[in-house]
Amino acid sequence: METYGYARVSTREQNEDRQLLSLRMANVPGKNIFVDKQSGKDFDRPQYAKLIQKLKKNDLLVIKSIDRLGRDYEEIQNQWRILTKEKHVDIMVLDMPLLDTRRGKDLVGTFLSDIVLQVLSFVAENERSNIRQRQTEGIAAAKAQGVQFGRPQKPRPEGYDTAFRRWYAGEITGTEAAEACGMALSSFLYRAERDSKLERQ
Repeated sequence: METYGYARVSTREQNEDRQLLSLRMANVPGKNIFVDKQSGKDFDRPQYAKLIQKLKKNDLLVIKSIDRLGRDYEEIQNQWRILTKEKHVDIMVLDMPLLDTRRGKDLVGTFLSDIVLQVLSFVAENERSNIRQRQTEGIAAAKAQGVQFGRPQKPRPEGYDTAFRRWYAGEITGTEAAEACGMALSSFLYRAERDSKLERQ
């Protein structure tokens, strides 16, 4: 029997040290720890795929929390079934001692483990949806307060305001307006279109 560990962070900027420390404290050999740095929305992950190939019957897979395995409710359920029913691997979730398939292999123990897994999988996916919703609401609130996203606008060139007013009034063409304030035509039109919307508000 071999003991393996799996850790995952959503982006390359995030740090997996906390997960690695927990796995090592659970006596997982360093050579048997696999780490992915990408989203948990699916199971198309290179290190996870290598881990699956390594796992054999009666091996133990250790993860810190169920959301490190994934965040999609149905896919977590499916992977759990593949690992435990098809590959006959045991799984231990460090943050939830009830999710340790080595304990309670009788009908009641399996039933309780399955219930806990379903609840935690749902919670993990629901939290992911809530995070997206909070991000959307936060961006909308920031925009309503005048927060600008993206690259800051360059200051207006000298003569832009006059050229814009004349262009907006139809007195000169875009090319003439751009030349008057020393801007490229595309840059002038981009800024002028935005300013036109402000004029109409």
